[in-house]
Amino acid sequence: MCGIAGLLQYKKDARENIHKMNERMLHRGPDAEGVFVSDDGKVALGHRRLSILDLSANGAQPMVSHSGRLVMVYNGEIYNNRVLKERLINEGKVDKFRGTSDTEVLLEAIEYYGIKEALSCSKGMFGIAVYDKATNTVTLARDRVGEKPLYYGKVAGSFAFASDIGCLRVVDGFDNEINTDVLDIYFTEGYIPAPYSIYKGINKLEAGTILTVNIDTLEAKAETYWSMKKVAKKGQNNLFTGSRQEAADELERLLKDSIRDQMVADVPVGAFLSAGIDSSTIVSLMQELAPGKVRTFTIGMEDEAYNEAHIAAEIARHLGTTHTEQYITEKDAKAVIPELARMFGEPFADSSQIPTYLVSKMTRQHVTVSLSGDAGDELFCGYTSYDSISRIWGKMHGFPYWIRKPVSALVLHSPLAKKEIYRIKGTLLGAKGPCDLHRMEHETDPITSQIALTNGNIPYKYTELPNDYMSEVNHECMLMDMLVYHPDDILVKVDRTAMAVSLETRVPMLDKDVVEFAWTLPTEYLRQDGRGKLVLRDVLYKYVPQEMMERPKKGFAIPIEKWLLEPELRGWAEGLLSEEKLKAQGILNPQIVRKIWTDFTEKGIYRIQIWYILMFQQWYETEYKGANIL
Repeated sequence: MCGIAGLLQYKKDARENIHKMNERMLHRGPDAEGVFVSDDGKVALGHRRLSILDLSANGAQPMVSHSGRLVMVYNGEIYNNRVLKERLINEGKVDKFRGTSDTEVLLEAIEYYGIKEALSCSKGMFGIAVYDKATNTVTLARDRVGEKPLYYGKVAGSFAFASDIGCLRVVDGFDNEINTDVLDIYFTEGYIPAPYSIYKGINKLEAGTILTVNIDTLEAKAETYWSMKKVAKKGQNNLFTGSRQEAADELERLLKDSIRDQMVADVPVGAFLSAGIDSSTIVSLMQELAPGKVRTFTIGMEDEAYNEAHIAAEIARHLGTTHTEQYITEKDAKAVIPELARMFGEPFADSSQIPTYLVSKMTRQHVTVSLSGDAGDELFCGYTSYDSISRIWGKMHGFPYWIRKPVSALVLHSPLAKKEIYRIKGTLLGAKGPCDLHRMEHETDPITSQIALTNGNIPYKYTELPNDYMSEVNHECMLMDMLVYHPDDILVKVDRTAMAVSLETRVPMLDKDVVEFAWTLPTEYLRQDGRGKLVLRDVLYKYVPQEMMERPKKGFAIPIEKWLLEPELRGWAEGLLSEEKLKAQGILNPQIVRKIWTDFTEKGIYRIQIWYILMFQQWYETEYKGANIL
């Protein structure tokens, strides 16, 4: 896990500015720095290294291919690099490798097979930039699901890219304005989905995408080498025909293959362990495969309403792992808040970012790599919200949209809309399909669209999926979550918080073969009678007793609502939300923001948008205004 950066056609001192970009993401790679500048000065590449495979100088970047044609900077891991290496040798493409890094294997595969075929054959997580001297291009690429970040765009007349959006901000001449068009989406979701970012002219490269840039003209051409939408559709058109037990057996085999590959490293490896199905499954299979005891890590909360550490410890004892737990205090959690804006580089407001950072910080004291159980809910139908969507859509879908839409408008513009229940029903009635209903479930409060003074009304994946694309409600919602929520919230949260402490995280359930198999499973193997992840449970219960897992899930959360009413955080919030400050900024509606805040402090009406607004304001004050950006 590392950080990459680059500048094309930069008119000032490219080498100096690459150093500045590298310095901004020191946390992503504390072990070494590398810089490459082409002879003509048109291409400058930077790299920060967190050494995981081949700790020697043979794994250093930027790396030049054996022929000298390609130069690459790369952030991530290729888990099947040994297979690719053997292919290259057996086909006579490479006689001998200089070292044992996956970087060298991937670089040679790109040279001989082309980047599209090389990535199609690779299993891993990555953000890549490859300078091709022969074609005078730089090609960017991102992994299939979006585990590793890559931002790009025009900065000071040049083309710039980096793993960390904060790196772009430190380039001399950066003057990109706030992209206010994305704020409605941000205040609805709590994050900014790809391809957008908080800055005009800066995009996130979308998952499964290759972007080739002509160095002279700076013209860019994108193509998709892997599509979650197509994989999901293909899977549902070719359903698994075996029994549920056979499905569990196949899933176990695929997960073991993934975990076996992801446990390979030249540094200590461990795993996060909560009391949930997902992480417990990963740890169970790790312990089954490991020659010794697996290291597992959990944090506990003083507030028992949010604490699951004792259950995680019980699971760890049953599996026989070497378990480490740390109870965090309210003071520990609050101390993280001032660091969040710099950590994420743009507004991001999933409050579980705080405990995720703290468990990463504790884990990094013992290991350099940690496996996680992320993606279980999205791939195996775990979210309870899917039940409500199925129930509501089951009542609605018999009435044509052309009837429901005017009825929805009638309700929303009638006196009934003054009552929340009728406003929600009226809003949901206007859903075009299950995907639209899934989006609308958290857009029923009209005040959300009034927070920002600018209403961008721009499209994003939640609004772009064709109605009934998957022909089944649960899979429709799962696909949307895998396209938007998982890559743009969950994976962002894990990557940024873990890399803030130089911890590499790996997600076995996002293995290409696991993902493609998951989409072939029929709904009845995933969810019945309000219980999700059935086939995943079938795997887990071979290793952990069912009664140990069948307990109410508390989630990985913090009591942010309670803390915001206490003097310390309340004073911090009041400072960020002052009407004078909001008016001076000219971005948010002061009256609406103050109403949301006073509804909470005076009437006890808590909206999740309070945290979204606070995270935006903190980012604006500490990052956008340029305070201590280095």
